[in-house]
Amino acid sequence: MTSFVNSPSTPAPAPTSPAESGQVAQRATDASPVWAALPPRDRARALVAAADALEANRAELVTVAMSETGLSEARLTGELTRTAVQLRLFADTIVDGTYLDVRIDDADPHFALGVRPDLRRYRMPVGPVLNFAASNFPFAFSVAGGDTAAALAAGNPVIVKAHSGHPMLSERTGAIVAAALEVAGAPVGTLQLIYGQAAGVDLLKDPRIAAASFTGSIRAGRILADIAAARTAPIPFYGELGSVNPAFVTRAALSERADTIADGYVASVSGSAGQLCTKPGFLFLPVGHGLADALAGRADTVAEHRLLNPGIAAGYRARRASILAAPGVTPIAEGSLRFDNEGQGWATPTIVSVRVDDLIAQRDALLDEAFGPLSIVVEYESEDELAAHAEDLFEGNLTGTVHAGVGEASPSLRALIRWIAEHAGRVLFGGWPTGVAVTPAMQHGGPWPATTNDTSTSVGSAAIDRFLRPVAYQDMPQVLLPEPLRDENPWDVPQQRGLEGESLTWGHL
Repeated sequence: MTSFVNSPSTPAPAPTSPAESGQVAQRATDASPVWAALPPRDRARALVAAADALEANRAELVTVAMSETGLSEARLTGELTRTAVQLRLFADTIVDGTYLDVRIDDADPHFALGVRPDLRRYRMPVGPVLNFAASNFPFAFSVAGGDTAAALAAGNPVIVKAHSGHPMLSERTGAIVAAALEVAGAPVGTLQLIYGQAAGVDLLKDPRIAAASFTGSIRAGRILADIAAARTAPIPFYGELGSVNPAFVTRAALSERADTIADGYVASVSGSAGQLCTKPGFLFLPVGHGLADALAGRADTVAEHRLLNPGIAAGYRARRASILAAPGVTPIAEGSLRFDNEGQGWATPTIVSVRVDDLIAQRDALLDEAFGPLSIVVEYESEDELAAHAEDLFEGNLTGTVHAGVGEASPSLRALIRWIAEHAGRVLFGGWPTGVAVTPAMQHGGPWPATTNDTSTSVGSAAIDRFLRPVAYQDMPQVLLPEPLRDENPWDVPQQRGLEGESLTWGHL
């Protein structure tokens, strides 16, 4: 790991060469069996040590992050805390041991289907994981973020392809976390960084890489997913891509709390300059809602915020211009967008309105995600048609939100909630999707194009499942079994024992 001095003149790390990438992959391969063999409590201590090291270096890391991303000190301080919490959450998860899903069926000569052998199943680490870091969460979805934490907790070495939007922060974070892991007993090569798109693609093709994760655009994510699938031996690729997170407001909800809805919506759209994967891109309001002035007034009070980097700023400029030029679109709060001499963008919120029929007619211009502080209010006629409109307009999303009146439970509302559950990973009632709780029950994923695999989550303790694979041992001597499968259970993890003999037949129910 290259040393780092916090100085304005410090050059960004050079792209990783093919030879260096090969060395990184080999170090990860060598570390893999050693890290996987560590008892969960030892691995957990290493994760906690990494969390402690991040917090001990908070002031330095937040300062570097502010200079590279333009995000606020408060936002970044909170995000670093979240990153440490994620590491500790996974430490608790592996100490608990249920993540291994140990199942033991003892040999049984009286089994209903004939003699049953001794069968013992658990989930083992997949091997070295390649993680493509995100731009918009320089801590929580980057070098030491959720994907890295989950893969490390599962027992896999991790190689992080650092994001070009915060290279110096990536390097420093990587050095701090790798050192903390190694001092706590992790082998060299447990966490490494590479730089540059070419290096990321080369390693994704490397047969020593067993799985990959990604957070970013649909275009880049699809390219990488296709590469992972086209390998001689395809590997799992967990990509979080694009989401517009529609929110729906009933007339009853609007009548009860219009001001609260306006407050929450504008705050959710404008937070971190709208550069969040869970930003509500569409808000469905009944025709005649009367909220335009309230939304414009609140948007006008939002201070100008820097966009993450010139590339994102240029993309937002093009997307915003396309939306504003679409037929049927009426600005509610036109917002602002300016650029400095280096192409860096600064923006205030843009909120526009469109009738649902015009949205359907202009779907090619309006439906794609706008990554920045822009959202579209959609005016609808009848609540009975909301589920049908949603079905016609939207693919998969990370979230879908409903604001309904107190006690409201109409058939149309139930149909809408059912549609959201079928097309999103998280269904919200009465809240806003920005702000993702790091808890065991969180689901952060959804059908395409929200993710490349909607059976998993990238936030919460269940995220560890992506980096484990099941294996069963049959009639294996105790001394040769992995520790979690032995009768003596040296790792002290939960073991599920199968039912006995003929009790498994339907005739005994």
